[in-house]
Amino acid sequence: MKFPGQRKSKHYFPVQNRDPLLAQLTQQPNRLPTYITGIDQTLVDIEAKVADELLERYKLPKGNSTLIDDESAHALYSELKNCKLISDEFAGGTIGNTVHNYSILADDRSVLFGVMSNNIEVGSYAYRYLCNTSSKVDLNYLQPVEGAIGRCFTLISECGERTFAISKGSMDKLTPEYIDKDLVQGASALVLTAYLMRASGEDQMTQAALKAIEYAKEVGVPVVLTLGTRFLIEEDPVWWKNFINENVTILAMNEDEGEALTGFKDPLEASDAALEFCDMVLTTAGPLGLYTAGYTEDAEKRETSNILLPGVIPEFNRFEFSRPKLKSACDEPIKVFAHISPYMGGPEKIRNTNGAGDGALSALLHDLASNTYHKENVPGSSKHKRDGLCYSSFSQICKYANRVAYEVLAQHSPRLSRGLPEREDSLEESYWER
Repeated sequence: MKFPGQRKSKHYFPVQNRDPLLAQLTQQPNRLPTYITGIDQTLVDIEAKVADELLERYKLPKGNSTLIDDESAHALYSELKNCKLISDEFAGGTIGNTVHNYSILADDRSVLFGVMSNNIEVGSYAYRYLCNTSSKVDLNYLQPVEGAIGRCFTLISECGERTFAISKGSMDKLTPEYIDKDLVQGASALVLTAYLMRASGEDQMTQAALKAIEYAKEVGVPVVLTLGTRFLIEEDPVWWKNFINENVTILAMNEDEGEALTGFKDPLEASDAALEFCDMVLTTAGPLGLYTAGYTEDAEKRETSNILLPGVIPEFNRFEFSRPKLKSACDEPIKVFAHISPYMGGPEKIRNTNGAGDGALSALLHDLASNTYHKENVPGSSKHKRDGLCYSSFSQICKYANRVAYEVLAQHSPRLSRGLPEREDSLEESYWER
């Protein structure tokens, strides 16, 4: 596993520069594997520039997100293809993006649960999904289904307005029997999206997700939830608060989803309120940057050397050099917050906003999994005398998540095609050192 972020100091993980004389005397054990698991609605994002006339003909309200049936999806796709209006086709899905990015960053394994078309033709949606997913993502546990996987059409009008047409296909057909208990319980984290909780009719996606959560909670595997869209949360915020309180360790959201959940528009205030239901929060806030919030032991708090920041919580980043911990693992838990502005002020030209939050979450998961990896392979390290949830501090996780989100914003695809550069060509090293 690659180490998250960039470090120069030799004492940081991975610990591999051992004394050559001692190395001859001691046999090094085989390194134990580390991975994360995720459950997703497997779908392909199809992007096209269209005229308003096409939207009216397919009865798609401009600027809205609409569910369409398979027949309409096939007709729409055929028309876009024949008229050569499609600009891009990407493998999509919030969790699919996240585990893919995790495997790119960590250069290590992740496991995805979901469905896949039983018969795959070259050029089909399923084919494109597989082609655009890292080989490090283990897809061997996908459930075979008849018919197409999900399709999300992003239709861009001349004015720039985006209209979404979503065809579910068979993406919600995952059944609990295809959730491997041993895999879930051996993982560093289980990652889910709020979309999984709204399966309808005979679809069993929701039951499959709840079964995976049950397996994870039995052995204390962290459950990570990303909220996905404010419209889903607004339908019943009380239900979501109870669900998060009972099942979720880490919550990922943007400022709109945070407002829908907590009622607070300010992302810092929303993060603070969300900590009443979970142990750690990652909040992306567009041009404001991103926040991390969580708990640490009062006796282990570390004061920052950075400038203290104003906000609804005065000097909220005072202890941002502390490591995140489970609230239940603290004798005297205190809340800790950190913030960072967009990396380099954000890209000169933002090519794509889809997937930036998924990129930030994949960075946090990389740090969390690295903590597990280091604990299992270097158990005697002083790092683990205090049992942390993540390897790095709130501040360092902020920087790493921010850097990965920038990389997604600066490209057209919502998925990383490579890891972060070994050397930053456009930034001084002090970004990682401060």
